[in-house]
Amino acid sequence: MFSKQKILLTFGQGPDEPEHEKDHDIAVETSKPELKPPSRYKVVMLNDDFTPMDFVVEVLETFFTLNREAATQVMLKVHTEGRAVCGVYTRDIAETKAEQVNEYARECQHPLMCQIERDA
Repeated sequence: MFSKQKILLTFGQGPDEPEHEKDHDIAVETSKPELKPPSRYKVVMLNDDFTPMDFVVEVLETFFTLNREAATQVMLKVHTEGRAVCGVYTRDIAETKAEQVNEYARECQHPLMCQIERDA
């Protein structure tokens, strides 16, 4: 793909340049750009005292593709600790999932909320 290569640029002598300045060779080395993986974001579900536990499990199964057992464990963590991580994604996906959950909960008249936080 990318390979290191040297490029030699030579600038010729202009009409106003003295003889001793005519040799201005510059070596430029190009290299492969350094790529970093995208930042990751946690989707965090927040506890409330009104949303039924079965609804929370349904949301976790539907939007985060957790199986029944894993969804139940996350739901219990939300219930006992006040919050739990549902998944870790790139920013766009995390924002989309949190918004989908919030919108679905509103449509079903539940106050369930998700938010995103940058993963450390």
